[in-house]
Amino acid sequence: MKNTAEHLRKTNIAEYLLYMWQVEDLLRANGCDIDRVRTTILPACEESSRADDEVWLSDLCNMMRLEGTTERGHLQINKNVLLRLTELHNELLSDNKHPFYSSAYFKALPFIVELRHKGGDPTEEPELETCFNALYLTMIMRMQKREISQGTSEAIEAISNFLSLLAKEYHNS
Repeated sequence: MKNTAEHLRKTNIAEYLLYMWQVEDLLRANGCDIDRVRTTILPACEESSRADDEVWLSDLCNMMRLEGTTERGHLQINKNVLLRLTELHNELLSDNKHPFYSSAYFKALPFIVELRHKGGDPTEEPELETCFNALYLTMIMRMQKREISQGTSEAIEAISNFLSLLAKEYHNS
């Protein structure tokens, strides 16, 4: 698990963030209790990396307890990734040298606005967090084999394309 996270952080920051949110949820499902993690999560890990994974997951459980994210929210390390992506997003939009990025963003923007209004207060959550939440919830729905509407599929495709370009720019910077 730790190796997967490290690999994704180096190769695709968007996938890394989604992966880390999934790890947070797995730890929450186990009460951030390393003994439960040992019996439910670690047996599925590769034996060669199990000891490293146990230390990493234990550290994440401790961080979640310290940061008060055992029931909801995200670890500060993950919030920092989102903040850096937001900074880069703003830089890219203000720079005329990235027309493909701007185009992808403006194609996704109507969907982002709609999602923000459906979620309650549209000013409460940053735009990129709205995008990642939409992708994460769609991923969960797919894992649960729930039907995804045509409209949602179109929104997710536009948002995915936009975040994919952002992730590429992140790794190029």
